[in-house]
This record gives sequence, C-alpha cells and structure tokens, in this order.
Amino acid sequence: MFFLPLFDENPSKNVPLVTWFFIGLCFIIFFYQSNLTNYLELKFIYKYSFIPFFFNDFNNQNPVSFLNPYLTLVTSAFLHAGWMHILGNMLYLWIFGDNVEDSMGSVKFFVFYLLCAIGGSLLQYFSNPTSDIPIVGASGAIAGVLGSYLILYPKANIKVFMWVIIIIRTVNVPAWIVLGIWILGQFFSVSAGSSSDGGGVAYFAHIGGFITGMALTPLMRKKGTPLFNEQLTSPWEISKANKSDIKRTFTHNRSSSLPSFKRTRSSLPKFRK
Repeated sequence: MFFLPLFDENPSKNVPLVTWFFIGLCFIIFFYQSNLTNYLELKFIYKYSFIPFFFNDFNNQNPVSFLNPYLTLVTSAFLHAGWMHILGNMLYLWIFGDNVEDSMGSVKFFVFYLLCAIGGSLLQYFSNPTSDIPIVGASGAIAGVLGSYLILYPKANIKVFMWVIIIIRTVNVPAWIVLGIWILGQFFSVSAGSSSDGGGVAYFAHIGGFITGMALTPLMRKKGTPLFNEQLTSPWEISKANKSDIKRTFTHNRSSSLPSFKRTRSSLPKFRK
C-alpha cells in the first residue's frame, strides 16, 4: 500500500507569504546547485551543509568553508540531495505550512521555522557528534511544522491518495493519524538502526524538529489561538482519485482574502537528508 497526502480540509485565513518564501528559496537554491559542475556542487554542499564533526570541535576546520559552524545549522536547511528530496519536503510544507503560519503570524512563523531547523540538526548532532557526513535538507524544519500542526489541528482531515495494488482512492484521514504514523515511522527507523554512519536519512533531525515544533507552538501561537481545534469535515470519506484532487493540491492554501483568478544529476557522495 502506498499513500501520499494531497491537501488538508483546513483553509487558511491569510496569505502564507513566509511559507511561499521558504518554498521559493529552496527551489532557487536547488536549481543553482543542480547547475553546478560535479566538483563545484560537491564543494557547495560541503560549504553550507551541517557536518557534526566540524561542529563538535571548532579546531577541526572545514577545508572548503569559512562559515561559522553555528550558521550551518540554518544554511543546511536550504540544501537538498535530489528531486525526490526537495519535492517531498516542499509538498509537506505546502500542505501544512499555511495553517501553522496562520496560527502564529508571518514574523513568528519565520523564526519558528528556523528554530525547528536548528532543533533538528542539534538532535542529529547529539546522536553522533563525530560524524563527518554532511546533513542537508529542510526536513527538520518541516518536521517542526508537522509537530505544530499536530497539536493545533489534530482533527483536521487530510485528503490522502491511496494506492492498494490496482485500486486508487482518496480518503479523508484525521491529521493525528497521518502525522502520528509519520513520526512513529521516524522512531521505528531509528530503533531499527536506519540512521547509522552509512548516510541516508537523518531520522534524528526529523524527530528533533518535530519535538521542537510541538514545544514552541504553545509559546509562539497568536493570542487566542486554541490548541486541538475541532475538525471541519467528516473523516474517512472515500472517493475515486480524480484530476480535481490533484488540482486542489496546488490551490488548497489560497487564502480567502486573495482575489479570484485563473491559474492557467549528478551523483554525490553519501550524505544525510
């Protein structure tokens, strides 16, 4: 069985400018990175990624970077390892980011996002302080967004694309189930040893970001914004997947305050994402 979130049944009230900004910035940097030669791309990755070995001891100077290792806690969140990496991350930010930004306001959400990126990288660091594998990706920050969404809108319905052998359907699934399965998967992967020294996915960064997001949300939400909001639509509605579901994936977070209009490579050494 394969399932993929498409959109949530939880319209935002304001234009999610910061969410759009982070998505656009990640794609701009990825396009720039992808058009570099193999050598320059590798150098770019090592310069701006978070490498625990250099953070563990500042005497271990990164030979290709003069950046303070503390800065790489943030810069690494804007690098990605490939198309599947960035598309998966940006899909989740697109679906869940607008509502979290709504709950905090754009300025606080901007700070929140960066703090979650830092929290994710720090937990990955503490899991293996001497690792020399570069850590890249917005996953820690976006995991924080998911953690925030979980305690703000646990009963909001997520339209999920499901593919069981040859049967394709979309189902309304409560957010606490979708996000609960996601975070349990991260813990399971860690317990199974999937985040070893061999590179791959930085599961501890996901867990760290998620916990950071949950912890910060009660402190950073707007005054009067409740936790554990009620659901707006009925769960477990099953329907055939169609083009309108795909279209809503790209238009779901258009704010009601917006006017109506028509919307008409290379291989790298192992690193964590």
